[in-house]
Parts: sequence; structure tokens; C-alpha cells
Amino acid sequence: MAHRVLILNGPNLNMLGTREPQTYGTQTLADIEKMAVAEGKALGLEVTCRQSNIEGELVTWIQQAMGQFDAIIINPGAYSHTSIAIHDAFRAVGLPVIEVHLSNIYTREPFRHHSYVSPVATGVICGLGATGYKLALHALAEKL
Repeated sequence: MAHRVLILNGPNLNMLGTREPQTYGTQTLADIEKMAVAEGKALGLEVTCRQSNIEGELVTWIQQAMGQFDAIIINPGAYSHTSIAIHDAFRAVGLPVIEVHLSNIYTREPFRHHSYVSPVATGVICGLGATGYKLALHALAEKL
């Protein structure tokens, strides 16, 4: 049976392709999700993708992942820098989690340099665009 990976994308990532392409690139979220599902399949992983602009919905999906998924990849967007609730949800479920950011958050505004997700993440990938999702899938394929 294939290991199951949940990919969560946070606020404003539904705007990829049109939102600040100089920062986030021109790929849409649908493009990234299609690539991730295909990459996961090639690695023997079953990938499910979800996106929400609502913090509580992301927390609920993290909680529901326990027993349904083997690992989570998350691009929490701006919630990286504000959400103790997402941090606590990851700590509660205890699943491996890879935090992904399309841009390099450490070369941007100072408020983006801190993430509440990073301390509970297995790994963090930032600044590599959509390739970050592929790298996260490869890392989980090895770990699982």
C-alpha cells in the first residue's frame, strides 16, 4: 500500500500565477498540485492536495490527518509567521511534516523570518519555487 501524503497550502496560494509573479513565479496552484501528484505517484506515494485561506480549516485538516495520512507537506503562507494554532495541531498529531515556501523567507521582510511551523517540522525548504514540493516528496519517500 502506498504511503499517503497530504499537501496543504495556506492563504493566498490560490492566487499563484497572478499574485506577485516576480516573487512567487508564474505557475498556478493547480500546476503545482498536478506536478506534486505526478511526482508522488512516481515515488510510490499517494498525494492529496488542499488549499484554504482559513486558519481553522487548515487546523482541522491537520487534526483529521492522523490515521488517514502518513505525512504532511505544508506551505502555510502568512500563517507561518502568526499561527500558534497550526503549530499546536502539528505537535498534537505527531506526523512527519515538511514546511515549504516558494520564496526565500529569509531574504524578505523581517517579520517573515520567523515561523511557528518550523520548530515542529521535520524539515524546511524555502526559496526554490515549486521544486520545493518535489524535494519534500523525495524526502518523505525516503523517510517513510
